[in-house]
Parts: sequence; structure tokens; C-alpha cells
Amino acid sequence: MNAVGIDVSKGKSMVSIMRPFGEIVSEPFEVKHTSSEIKALIALINSVDGESRIVMEHTGRYYEVLAHQLAEANLFVSTINAKLIKDFDNDSLRKVKSDKADSIKIARYALDKWTGLKQYSLMDEIRNQLKIMNRQFGFYVKQKTAMKNNLIGILDQTYPGANTYFDSPARNDGSQKWVDFIDTYWHVDCIRNMSLNAFTEHYKKWCKRKKYNYSQSKAVEIYENAKEVVPVLPKDEITKLIIKQAISQLNNASATVESLRQLMNETASKLPEYPVVMSMKGVGPSLGPQLMAEIGDVTRFSHKAAITAFAGVDPGVNESGTYAQKSVPTTKRGSSELRRTLFLVMDALIKSMPQDDPVYQFLDKKRLQGKPYYVYMTAGANKFLRIYYGRVKEYLSKLEK
Repeated sequence: MNAVGIDVSKGKSMVSIMRPFGEIVSEPFEVKHTSSEIKALIALINSVDGESRIVMEHTGRYYEVLAHQLAEANLFVSTINAKLIKDFDNDSLRKVKSDKADSIKIARYALDKWTGLKQYSLMDEIRNQLKIMNRQFGFYVKQKTAMKNNLIGILDQTYPGANTYFDSPARNDGSQKWVDFIDTYWHVDCIRNMSLNAFTEHYKKWCKRKKYNYSQSKAVEIYENAKEVVPVLPKDEITKLIIKQAISQLNNASATVESLRQLMNETASKLPEYPVVMSMKGVGPSLGPQLMAEIGDVTRFSHKAAITAFAGVDPGVNESGTYAQKSVPTTKRGSSELRRTLFLVMDALIKSMPQDDPVYQFLDKKRLQGKPYYVYMTAGANKFLRIYYGRVKEYLSKLEK
């Protein structure tokens, strides 16, 4: 019975090996995340008599290299939430924080929780790729939002309000109608220096060239609004260059977002649970892959409460003696990315209002009861996750038979 505690950091780890009653098999030593040193660690663990179980914290992505290699070597590896390790065995007034001390603490945790440790399951290549793509997707969405706000800020000085003329969603190539519009009519004088008939004809040809729907009334509305707009910056080459650069940056970010969105959907379609997830209300080709990326393999969760705890949407408990708090905030100790995706799914359900969907019925019931926004949204996310867990796990079990 050998407990291997590994305190993981970037590029290296601190390792301790212990047996029951505090017997030290190996004092804390450093292992770099290189092929040779990982092989040496595997050989050392295999050379120790008795069953060995390895425990490490799953913090960031640093642990993945070591966990993957050790699991492939057929060693028992268990990755534990850092919060559980931090709260374990805090019975000393003396605070010691070092890599060596942490590795010993993790080894002691492994001995104490020996029978309850769960084997680390190697996330297959598709799931790993999907998760990485989702994190990249989130990064570029933030970039796109920043670029959009930057462009609107500049536009307010050349053609205020032009970004509100159209609300068409982005195309598959990332292009948007309002952005294409100001790429041509980048200053209000580009419109009001023409007559109404000249602008209408020019706008009609622009719609045809860009493959947008043309509306005579919309052309008149744009022209009439242009006559009332007061620009700050002059219509010259410097202003044009500023606008064009901002448009180019936004288009690049938007194209990357849409490309990743399509690629994520194509990748997620290769996973076995894809048809079940995509059949759920509120989930589409964008949110479905994001859910699968952040949840991963549902079979690694032992029960429904485990998946809601992982997402941090499980209700907390605050009781003492005769006191029991009725409304307790959720733990929020799980995946923030998953919580964000779940809130987007809840928002889609509220907007689409599918009357036959149990999650929407639950949401609507809580709203009618006068519950605050975050309360009913979190409660809905909890219910959605439980249904997700049940449906996907049942479907996967059928596939295995």
C-alpha cells in the first residue's frame, strides 16, 4: 500500500512516496516533465513492493502530461480537485507552504482516501481537442467583442448609429451586414453627399454585390437618418484608414470565431453522445459542442449530484442545531466555463419558450414564483445537467450492449 503524492507545477513536479503510519518510502524529490525523467519515475513506482496509487491535483493543464503518461503505463492515477487537498487535514496552527510539504500532504490524502480514490480516465483525443478548441473559441469571442466595441467607438465619431441599422447574424465566413455597410459607407458624408435617388441606386447595387436583401424603405430610412447625423472626425484619408483598420481587425476575429464554431461542431459530431445532446432543447450547433467540451465523458461521474457539483450549480447547505438557512448560494467551486455555457442554454430556452420542455417549464415556474434571476437560472442549469446526465449515460450504456 504505497501512496504517491505529486505536487504539480509548470514543467516539473515534487513527488513523495509514503506507506501507512507515516512510513516514508521516498523523501520528496523533483521530477521534470521530460520523457526520460517520467520514465524513471514510472520505473521507481513499479519497483516499490505492494500496490501503488498516485494522487495529484488537477490544476490548470500542468498535470495532464504527467497524468497521461502515468496512466498509459497502467499505473493507478487519481486527479483531485485542489480545494479538497487544501481543506484536508488542516489541524495545525503552523502554516507551511512548500512543494515538498504539499507533496507529503497529497500522499497522506491518498492514504486516508485510499478506498474512495477514482481512476483517472484518459480523455480521448477528440474530447481533448474539443476542449482546447472551446477555450480558444472563448478567447476569440472576447477578442471579437473588444474589436466590435473599438469599431463602434470610432464609428461614433464618423457615422454615429450606423451599427444599429442592421441586426443580421454573422454569416458562416464571419461577415456581418452592419460591418460590410460601414466598410463602404465609412463616413456619413459618403451618403449625404449623394442625392436620395443616387444613394438608393448605389445601395441597391451594394446589396446585390454583397448578396443581402434590398429594401427601398430601408434605403430611404438610412438616407433620412444620415442628414441628421453630426460627425466629429472629417471625411479624409486619415479617418478612412483608421476605420478600415478597425474593420479589418473585427473581420479577422469574427472569421476565426465562425471557423472555430464550425470546426467544434464537426469534431463534436464524432462523439457518441452527439445526437442525444443535440436533441435537447436550448442546445444548438454552437452550445452543444461547448457543453460536450466542458463536461467531457459523463461516465466519470458516479451520480447526478457529482456532475452538478463539478459545474458549481449545486445548492449549498448551512445548518446548525435548530437553524437551517432556507436560501443558500450555490457552491460555484466547479467549472466557470461550464456554468457560463449552461446560462447561455437557459437564456436560449427563455427566448424560444418550448412549452413541452421540462427545463423550461421549471424555469417558468420559478419565474412566476418571483424568484430572482440568478436563482431561477441556476436552478434551471441544475435541472438541465441532471437530465443531461441521465439521457447521455442511458444512451451510452445502450451502445455498449
